[in-house]
Amino acid sequence: MRVLVTGAAGFINGYLVPELLDAGHEVVGVDDFSKYGRLAKSYDGHPGYRFVEGDAKDVALMTELAADVDQVVAAAAMIGGISYFHEFAYDLIAENERILASTFDAAIAAHEAKRLQRIVVMSSSMVYESATVFPTPEGAQLTSPPPVSTYGFQKLAAEYFARGAWEQYQLPYTIVRPFNCVGIGERRALRDADVMSGNIKLALSHVVPDLALKVIKGQEPLHILGDGSQVRHYTYGGDLAHGIRLAMESPKAVNDDFNLSTARSTTVLELAECIWSKIHTDGRPFRYVSDPPFEHDVQMRVPDTRKAKAVLGFEATTSLESMLDEVVPWIRDEVAAGRL
Repeated sequence: MRVLVTGAAGFINGYLVPELLDAGHEVVGVDDFSKYGRLAKSYDGHPGYRFVEGDAKDVALMTELAADVDQVVAAAAMIGGISYFHEFAYDLIAENERILASTFDAAIAAHEAKRLQRIVVMSSSMVYESATVFPTPEGAQLTSPPPVSTYGFQKLAAEYFARGAWEQYQLPYTIVRPFNCVGIGERRALRDADVMSGNIKLALSHVVPDLALKVIKGQEPLHILGDGSQVRHYTYGGDLAHGIRLAMESPKAVNDDFNLSTARSTTVLELAECIWSKIHTDGRPFRYVSDPPFEHDVQMRVPDTRKAKAVLGFEATTSLESMLDEVVPWIRDEVAAGRL
């Protein structure tokens, strides 16, 4: 299978592209490096990979690239940490709608030309931002109150793009919703606002590396957002990539949507204690203070993972402790190199 992946330099795609290549698929990646700046990837020289530097909003470019592939993974998006939701409330919805419209226009044209088989939409757990049922099953995005943040609302709109393109043009789709990706390779977004957490400037978009960074830099007591009771499902990037590939390869996934997540619930406080013990191996007592939470810091994000297991045979098996064994040394190396 030949696949076009938009936003190929992004965080989750850093796991998805090698997952696809290792499975024998060819990948065309497109990215304009607008989030992190120019990056080199370990698979840049892979014979099955072709990278195109360009903007996913460029309809002519996207139409040219989509014309010669079997599937398009619509992953490009303006995305950052929780500060993004406040600093760029308009840009998040406007920019991401432009990216999606361009990608879908190209995919529809390629499908009508009888080559493209399917578009895969990288949605988000944020479509469940206002959910009241836990664990939250697929379909709850249609019955829950709409997301409060413009980012969550736009991700829900992305799913409607897929449904609309099927209804009008019979473009087959698959929607995947990754939950709380954990891994290495993330950089500070170029447009990220400076946010202080105690005496440490937050450097990354996700809570796991930011907590690790603060502990490694010696912050004590550790500052966490809110009281730490927020529930998340921290899922390894490699597991998410495997789930996305399974969905792409499965005919049962056509015109369907899937939560991709570990089944394990973890509070932010439990996460912080786990990170603390990984770094302070001398048994130093864990101490923390609570900072005021951001407005869009969802309290409960607990997916129902049964559908992905039943239909795709997917389970996220990497433990949080194993993820931290990978992330913590990487953060240490980044600090030592002066990049964080």
